[in-house]
Amino acid sequence: MLFSSIVFLFTFLPIILILYYIVPRRFKNAVLLLASLVFYAWGEPVYIFLMIFSILFNYISGLDIARKLKNRQAAKRSLVFTVVVNLALLGFFKYEGFLLGSLNAVLPVNIPYRELALPIGISFYTFQILSYIIDVYRGNVKVQRNLMDFALYVTMFPQLIAGPIVKYSEIDRQLRTRQESWNKFGEGVMFFVRGLAKKVLLANTIGMVYTEVAALPSGQVSVLSAWLGCAAYTFQIYFDFSGYSDMAIGLGKMFGFEFLKNFDYPYIATSITEFWRRWHISLGTWFREYVYIPLGGNRVTVAKHLRNLLVVWFLTGLWHGAAWNFVAWGLYYGILLIIEKYFLGKMLNKLPGVIKHIYSIVLVMIGWVFFFSPSLGSAFGYLKVMFGAGAHGGIDRESLYLLVTNLFLWIVLIVGSTPVVYRSYEKFFSRKGREHVIVDCVIYGVMFLLCIAYLVTETYNPFLYFRF
Repeated sequence: MLFSSIVFLFTFLPIILILYYIVPRRFKNAVLLLASLVFYAWGEPVYIFLMIFSILFNYISGLDIARKLKNRQAAKRSLVFTVVVNLALLGFFKYEGFLLGSLNAVLPVNIPYRELALPIGISFYTFQILSYIIDVYRGNVKVQRNLMDFALYVTMFPQLIAGPIVKYSEIDRQLRTRQESWNKFGEGVMFFVRGLAKKVLLANTIGMVYTEVAALPSGQVSVLSAWLGCAAYTFQIYFDFSGYSDMAIGLGKMFGFEFLKNFDYPYIATSITEFWRRWHISLGTWFREYVYIPLGGNRVTVAKHLRNLLVVWFLTGLWHGAAWNFVAWGLYYGILLIIEKYFLGKMLNKLPGVIKHIYSIVLVMIGWVFFFSPSLGSAFGYLKVMFGAGAHGGIDRESLYLLVTNLFLWIVLIVGSTPVVYRSYEKFFSRKGREHVIVDCVIYGVMFLLCIAYLVTETYNPFLYFRF
């Protein structure tokens, strides 16, 4: 079930909100847990059993690790066993086909395998579970002894299928004591509508431009068309994913929770290092705390630091998808970050801001080619066309049509990917009072109605991160 669907907006969400607010405090987590299980089972009923197994297994494992903490070796053995089981489940469902297919391609064997449907959100909820298990072992959090609260942490539907990745330490107290209010609910509605508009009105619309370019026959793509297709995807994935994160944060507020922001205008970055401080913040934080720092971070020799960066970015690419183009995408960023750290850092700081921004956005767009391509070979083929090799000329009628007919949309996307609009709005209406509330209601009401009009009349409504 998508947040940007009529069923969710006018059936599922209203029913859950009514139930949540009419039941006594002690039953609110139960309502959310039941809603989350229904939400997950809506699209994949079979995988609800995998979810329940993960909940029970990790709940018991957490208790076992906590019980053995005085004996660090015993606790460590339990930790390793739990981590291995979780990663094995993730690996089986997400990487079995990739691994066996790669072996068949390299070795003189033909190992049969069956492609399994990827359980939605398994990458996200596995990482959430691992953060809990590791933090219990480290002593950073107390073990959760209430099975219902632990199950709610794992399954909470606002951020279940695409994040943000919520660490247990960030939500432990909120599971027990949180405060709902009309102000927080109103903020949640505004976050949700803003995210819905980003996803429906911007991501979906520009996504159709990318789809049109991707459908062009090989050999009939001009240089400008290739760049426009890449730019369209660049905007689509940002507004799609950040819009979903905004909706998740908004839903959390409606139920009294506070989730950390997941995006901070990444396309205004002036370096790749800054871009990754602003993009998918929860994933970057997870890898830093549970992989990079345990490996030694940057407090090691240069050789080991290079190893640590490449390991983290190899895993980051692999986490996003079971294909070599995703691995290449991760390593691409690992290499760029190494170059910035050890070679370009001082020189970049001396360049004008505009040049640094162009440098950053061009490299990010090249990275997205590896991300959206169906294979590593097709990614290199697309990049060749972007730089003139095998292109159908520099500019053709198709590319001019895509540019001119969507000119207003391109401008909106460029401005919307910066904080200019939101900060100007907040500054203009910085005063608190009835006028501010009325303007908010009108603007967000119109945005919501436009989203509904789109959803009723259009059928193009993908969500890109369902793939991961």
